[in-house]
Amino acid sequence: MQKVAIIYQSRTPPPINGIIKPMKPGGYSDSGADIAYSLKKQNIEVITPTINPQIDHDLDWVFPDTKEGIQLATAKGANIIWLNTVLYKNHPIEEFIHLGISVVGQIPENVDLYDDKWITNELLKSNGLPIPKSVMMDQKNKNDFDLNFSFPVVAKPIRGRGSQGVSLVQNEYELRDVLNEMFHSNTYGESLYVEEFLSGQEVTVTIMPPGKYFINKENIIKNNYWSLPAVKRFNHENGIAPYNGKVAITNNSEVLQDSELQSLTIQQLNTACEKAARLVESKAPIRIDCRANFVGKYFLFDLNMKPNMTGASRPHRTDQDSLTALAARKIGWNFDDLILNMLNNSWCLNND
Repeated sequence: MQKVAIIYQSRTPPPINGIIKPMKPGGYSDSGADIAYSLKKQNIEVITPTINPQIDHDLDWVFPDTKEGIQLATAKGANIIWLNTVLYKNHPIEEFIHLGISVVGQIPENVDLYDDKWITNELLKSNGLPIPKSVMMDQKNKNDFDLNFSFPVVAKPIRGRGSQGVSLVQNEYELRDVLNEMFHSNTYGESLYVEEFLSGQEVTVTIMPPGKYFINKENIIKNNYWSLPAVKRFNHENGIAPYNGKVAITNNSEVLQDSELQSLTIQQLNTACEKAARLVESKAPIRIDCRANFVGKYFLFDLNMKPNMTGASRPHRTDQDSLTALAARKIGWNFDDLILNMLNNSWCLNND
């Protein structure tokens, strides 16, 4: 019998090679509670820290992602741990995975590696996928750089989270100011990422892993990675999609029209994103942000191993569907359907 506990991010991950990934306020406890409540509504046994979790109190529904938090969840009977947290090498969950616990989520070591935009985009580029031109910046070259692409450019963290810390920069003077400010704050660590700005349409593609799914009242086996319908982003602020902590996704995003979804351009983009998911050995949904240049050619610019999984499962959060939840609705899944299909593709070392 499935007994599920959801863990959330209780602390900032350790710096990796001097690069910091900032922590989301609340550590994804909001989406963790959305997931837990959705499962409970569907008669899945959900293990929670409190006996009677309150519907609007996020921390009643989720366990911290510490060794002690996971031990408490398993002691209370959980046999599946939902990894609604930022993972990294030597994360406490690794010990439990090696002991045979089932999980929903990614391989921690893979997240550690592919959360680095530079490493990931170099991997994708070396495998023939379209990636924007870019350069890494550190304290040594922040004032003496040689870009192989023209302004405007985008400056961003190497281990970022959504659009937090992302800036559109118009010239080298602005770039020096932005880099100095980001380095001075030390929010993102010792290295930053600068890439060419793409002026065309932005879309987000969610890629699901191979597995068993229930779609249109049928059980379907997907032998390969597959894409949910692409979601268009609009109402950008200074060329950048606003952080969803400030603007609800439902206010600036919508699934592409059928004619565009069926276009060769988007079909080719889906194929590229599915190849990217295969390269990073994704075990759960990932999200890839893509943008077209001025002639309409799409590039993959941000592969997110842990897409935010908020959803409209609780009455006070009806506007909180994530990009993945929006895409899922196009194939007939509401948030509950999406979550149940994710649960049904949990994995463990013993059966993988």
